[in-house]
Amino acid sequence: MMTIVRAATAAAVLSIAWVAMPVAVHAAEDARTKQQELMGTCNKMAAQKEVKGDDRKKFMSACLKGEVPVAPARTPQQDRMANCNKEAGTKALKGDDRKKFMSDCLKS
Repeated sequence: MMTIVRAATAAAVLSIAWVAMPVAVHAAEDARTKQQELMGTCNKMAAQKEVKGDDRKKFMSACLKGEVPVAPARTPQQDRMANCNKEAGTKALKGDDRKKFMSDCLKS
């Protein structure tokens, strides 16, 4: 009688484990993906700042620990605005000329 109870208990435990296993695997994949995204973001930031050697290692370590604020990705509109603004600055445009240039630049 004890053997049947043990066998039933073992079967129940195995069936629960079998059902829970895909959930655990999926959670691990999500965590790995988030870590990979963070690694990519930190790498891009380090490249933009042109950090090299030991300074890069320190930067990456701090970034992956969350000690470095990670800026959200800019939208295409924000990129366009930054480029137009930079170009207007290069041309030293002021006042109405700058407004007209910015308007035309942002429309294209």
